[in-house]
This record gives sequence, C-alpha cells and structure tokens, in this order.
Amino acid sequence: MRAFMFGLVASSALVFGAIAGVRLRLPKRWLAVLLAFASGALITALAFELFEDAYEQGGMWRAALGLVVGATVFTVLSAGLDRVARGDRGESHGSEKLDPDAAAGDRAASTASTTGAAGLALLAAVTLDGVPENVALGVSLGEGTGGLALLAAIFVSNFPEALVGSASMRAQGRSRRFVLGTWGGCAAILVLAVVVGAGPLSSAAPETISLPLAFAAGAVLASLADTLMPEAYEKGGPLVALSTTAGFVLSFILATL
Repeated sequence: MRAFMFGLVASSALVFGAIAGVRLRLPKRWLAVLLAFASGALITALAFELFEDAYEQGGMWRAALGLVVGATVFTVLSAGLDRVARGDRGESHGSEKLDPDAAAGDRAASTASTTGAAGLALLAAVTLDGVPENVALGVSLGEGTGGLALLAAIFVSNFPEALVGSASMRAQGRSRRFVLGTWGGCAAILVLAVVVGAGPLSSAAPETISLPLAFAAGAVLASLADTLMPEAYEKGGPLVALSTTAGFVLSFILATL
C-alpha cells in the first residue's frame, strides 16, 4: 500500500500536467524554468538515489555497465522518437518531441506538434524513462531507504513534460478526452512499476537489484543531456541556472532526511 501511494503521488503529476496542458498557456520562459527545476532535482536523484545505491548493491562494474546500457537504450530510442515527431520540418531542431511552444501563450506550436507527432512521441519517451525510474522508486521503498528525493524528482519532471506533451496533442487536433486518457494510462503504468519494484524486485539479490537502479540512472542522465536541459536553456536563457540550482538543493535536502 505504501508503494502504491508513492506511485500514485509520483504519477499524479502526469494527470495534473495533462489537465494544465489542455487548459492553460504559460510564458515560454516559465516553462523553461519548470524544466530546469526538474533537471536539478533529477541530478540529485540519479546521483544519490539511483547510481550510488546501484554501486553499493552490486559494485562499480555492475553499476557502470547498467548506467551505460540505460543511457544507450534511451538515447537510441529517443533519437527515433525525434524522427517520428519531426513532421514536415525539413531539418531537425533540438528535441523534436519536446515542444514548449505548444504550451506557450506567446508562441505558436511548431510543426512537430501541428503536423508531426510530438505529443505522442513525448508520451512514449516519458513512459520509457519513467518505468525504470518508478521501478527504482519501488525498490528503494521495499528496502526501507526512503526514496523521497527520487519521488520529488519524478513528480517535478512529470508535470512539465505532461503539460507540454498534452499541449502538443491538442495542437495536433486531438480531443481532450484522448489527451487526458492517454496520459492517465501512462500514469497507471508507472504506478504499477512502483508496485513491482517494491514487491518482487525488492526481495531479489543485491547484485540483481543494482542493474535496474543503474539502468534507471543512465536513462535519467541521458534524458537530461538529450532533452530537458538543452530545451530549458534554449527557451529560458540564463535564468534556468538558478532554477536548476533550486531543484538540486531541494532534492538534496530530501535525500538527506
């Protein structure tokens, strides 16, 4: 039940973000601030809740191998999703699947949203990245190690991604029911991932546990370098440095509780 509640809290941000995406339009700079804040929180979580635990459970070689595999898998699949999201645009432009313009009140959505499949591609990326993250959250709960920093990082990263993704879907002409239904379905999958991590995986051997933890760390690190941080800086400018710092500090405080 505790794992279910943690999963529900972490994944509820997807639903809240989707609702905000179909109803609200925010200044682009504030969207960038949200993405930067999430980046800072994820840096702490991957270092102290994911990779460090993977190292302690299985040693450096297992942790390093899992990290590289997780980063490679996410990078390859993310590049494929960007190609799917590109639509009629001739040349690639940053992370095609993450289109903050679609949720901004002062800009028009890009062609990746209006003629491509940016919203669906971002949904797929969030699921790809979120499953190992939430499994790792469940493992930390099963071991009784807390997981508050990882919970906060997942929540604050899910919200802006769902907001932008749902806005992209609306720009493509998807119905509100479709948008909320797909993001709600993603949230349900991620809740189940937490329960699985806290159940069967938490009783596995430490060497076995280290691999999904390191894989999740690699996927998170790749998503930061590939998607969140580049888009945040491009849209928000120097202000994102302070927002990233704030997210890091908050997540670090939670990691030390």
